[in-house]
Amino acid sequence: MPYGYQRMYINGKWVDAANNATIDVIDPARGSVIATVPRGMSHDIDQAVQAARQCFDTGAWPGLAPREREQMLLDLAQMIRQDRLRLAEMEVADCGKPLNDALADIDEAAFILSYYGGWITKIAGDIPPASPGAMSLVVKEPIGVAGLIVPWNYPFLMAIQKIAPALAAGCTCILKPAEQTPLTALALPRYLEAAHLPPGAVNIVTGYGEEAGEALVRHPDVDMISFTGSLEVGRHIQQAAAHTIKRVTLELGGKSPNIVFADADMDLAVAKTCFGVFWNQGEVCSAGSRVFVQESIYDAFITRVSAYLATIRVGSGDNSTTTMGPLISREHQARVLGYVQSAYQEGAQCIAKGSVPDDPALRQGFFVEPMVFAHVTPSMRIMQEEIFGPVMAVMPFATEDEVIALANDTPYGLAAAVWTRDIQRALSVAKKLRAGTVWINDSQPAPSEAPWGGYKQSGNGRELGRLGLEEYLETKHIYIRLDS
Repeated sequence: MPYGYQRMYINGKWVDAANNATIDVIDPARGSVIATVPRGMSHDIDQAVQAARQCFDTGAWPGLAPREREQMLLDLAQMIRQDRLRLAEMEVADCGKPLNDALADIDEAAFILSYYGGWITKIAGDIPPASPGAMSLVVKEPIGVAGLIVPWNYPFLMAIQKIAPALAAGCTCILKPAEQTPLTALALPRYLEAAHLPPGAVNIVTGYGEEAGEALVRHPDVDMISFTGSLEVGRHIQQAAAHTIKRVTLELGGKSPNIVFADADMDLAVAKTCFGVFWNQGEVCSAGSRVFVQESIYDAFITRVSAYLATIRVGSGDNSTTTMGPLISREHQARVLGYVQSAYQEGAQCIAKGSVPDDPALRQGFFVEPMVFAHVTPSMRIMQEEIFGPVMAVMPFATEDEVIALANDTPYGLAAAVWTRDIQRALSVAKKLRAGTVWINDSQPAPSEAPWGGYKQSGNGRELGRLGLEEYLETKHIYIRLDS
């Protein structure tokens, strides 16, 4: 095991689970155990919450001067930049993505820390009008203790995406990484200590969602939960958190439409559409896997997409020629292949065949080759359900009104893309799409300075940008009578 046994981090100390139970961490490219971590449960969560509660209530973190907290986040960002290769290699081993993609994730995580570090000295309130002889003050205060639950597709980036605004707001937090990908989260405390964050400001508990995650959501001393993951789990979290009426922000699944009009730049649309579906092995909540192409260019689009797939290199993320790594687990591989089988059964035609690779060197890993289905209908499972794998479904359309109706015919509303040279059409369609992000002539850029989140069952609340910071803030009105 190259990474051996890794402990949890609670109140500034490395600890084992109270019951000494453990979880094996699997390299998805080889199917082998690369580390073991504690299997935290309710007792461990309670210890972490107590530490975060004390750090918040005694002011050890929110009581620091804003400039001090700002400098700590900037120091964190700098240390992570300096250690980017080590963290990226750990991320590759943990979740399988190609090294260049992992490096980009680490770089963006460092930027997010810098971005929110800069916000700390700019959080301000307001002075609204009041009656004569009185004054009203509106102040922004940290919500308190935040429970942060992150997925396995962007382990380090998603962890920082939640930790950075929580700390910037003055909150303390408990991070529960995905049980499949805990390694880079457990690498974080060395930087926290070097940046001199007080014990209890950030606590990290590893474990399963139904055990550690459930205890975190239900804990009465946790003031808010920020969760990124599946719709099914998001529904459960919202229900479980209702007992304590804590704030819940949810970034859930998607089934994003990708609309290609006849006047689009074909080369760009094909390349970016394929990127938008097959990037990160298709394990992306905003993947534009429902592709709608105007009838007059449908056949040409299919032909070019088929040719593009030949350029994708499936392999281990530590191979420099790899452009698509393995899926996260054997279970998820079987789930994706189940959707492929359902597409065949429902009459879809696979025009770019893919399945488990034939290469003997890849047989122990959890690989699925990219594939594209044509002759699909709106009711097929591959058009309605989130696959979270490298599967594209392409359907023709005739008119703008028709494709808008098809695009919005989903319970999700995370993202969408529109391809056309007609800017009036692009903006008109974007306005009518029920999605939190709409890309025009591009796919998947998500700048950390802008808000990210979905409509409908893709979640509530926003991450990133100024709005992502405000999720961790309370608003207090103070009324002062001046004539007494």
